[in-house]
Amino acid sequence: MEQLRRNGELTRIPREVSTEFEIAGIIEALGEKPVLFEKVTESNLPVVAGLLSSKDLIARGIGITKDTLLPKLSRAVEAPKAATVVSHGECQEVAENEVDLTSLPIMRYTQKDGGKYIASAVAIVRDPEFNTRNMCFHRLMLLDRNHFVVRIVENRGTDTALKKAGGELDVAFCIGNSTAVLLSASTTLPMGVDELGMANALENTELVKCKTVDLEVPKDSEIILEGRITKDKATEGPFLDLTGIVDKSRQQPVVEIKCITHRKNPLYQTILAGRNEHKLLMGMPKEPTMFNEVNKVCQCKDVYITPGGCSWLHAVVQIKKQNVDDGKKAIAAAFEGHKSLKHCVVVDEDINIYDPHDVEWAIATRFQADKNTIVLSNQPGSSLDPSGDLTEGKKATTSKAGIDATAPLVTTGKGFKKEQYARVDLNRYM
Repeated sequence: MEQLRRNGELTRIPREVSTEFEIAGIIEALGEKPVLFEKVTESNLPVVAGLLSSKDLIARGIGITKDTLLPKLSRAVEAPKAATVVSHGECQEVAENEVDLTSLPIMRYTQKDGGKYIASAVAIVRDPEFNTRNMCFHRLMLLDRNHFVVRIVENRGTDTALKKAGGELDVAFCIGNSTAVLLSASTTLPMGVDELGMANALENTELVKCKTVDLEVPKDSEIILEGRITKDKATEGPFLDLTGIVDKSRQQPVVEIKCITHRKNPLYQTILAGRNEHKLLMGMPKEPTMFNEVNKVCQCKDVYITPGGCSWLHAVVQIKKQNVDDGKKAIAAAFEGHKSLKHCVVVDEDINIYDPHDVEWAIATRFQADKNTIVLSNQPGSSLDPSGDLTEGKKATTSKAGIDATAPLVTTGKGFKKEQYARVDLNRYM
């Protein structure tokens, strides 16, 4: 934020605003540009948003440039670095054992929300089997002064640990986190691998032990909510999901918060559900896992999980084609690297994967549907895809398709390369 202030990139809102729809509406109207709300009607805490709303901002947040982001993430996924636990942390400058969650600027985002929500909380639990920390995002719907109902996706890290623990589990929710922590919380690492190790590989991330639960949290987070996931259930939802569609209501676990710790002057960080920052945080961390898998079978140059595919369901993979079946092998590896991926397009080095017109051109000129399509039926899918089979009580399933839009190695006829016009210096003619 200090960097953004110096560069004149942080919008400051001095006028008092409300957590009831107004803050969310302003963030949306600003196009999710970084913004600080200095006065909030329902809380003494200022609210910040939009800090990770572009790849450029994300790269700057960990001190690198956008073009080096994918390889940096790839290395951190492959080689997590154990984080150090220290005795004191900024997140514990103030400890509140008398819990009042209503003092936080917890927001209502749209008219269809089932209640007030925290959409930016990073949850940390400990897996009883591996004795390792698991870190991920869980949305929290406020119930009262010391309880939330938490959306826990079935068969993922927290759900698995919760079942192993017999249905109750200590948890710490971290609000206001570094870019490294947010990226790592969004990344699915193998069972038993600590995502905080990935954060520490991205940048130095020291931890501090919680006051009331046996967990460690990033020492420089703004706010920590310490508590326990209980066996009690309550209705959670509706709320926007990644697709921008309103997710249904479910019976989900109730969380009891026992202690709040925070900095002396904490900032409350929020994220708009279903918008760009949410999409980048959710989808972009899947790019390095796909990149690493594709590199096992051919030379991968770049991966882009596209915003048009909700930054989750669609991806474009760029390879250096050296064998006739590299395109099809890349498709299979991409699906392995991101299990929820639904459609994948593989292209050559000369295609700009960030330009949808260039990708479409590759499909139009290098792809034959009867020869270069892979269709997979009855595959594990994503609960975010409303067109999949979302039958209650079973895992989501879908059909998947891969498009090999790479040019043949041996070309005949017209060929597959775009011809370039001569480059000129317009200053000589104007």
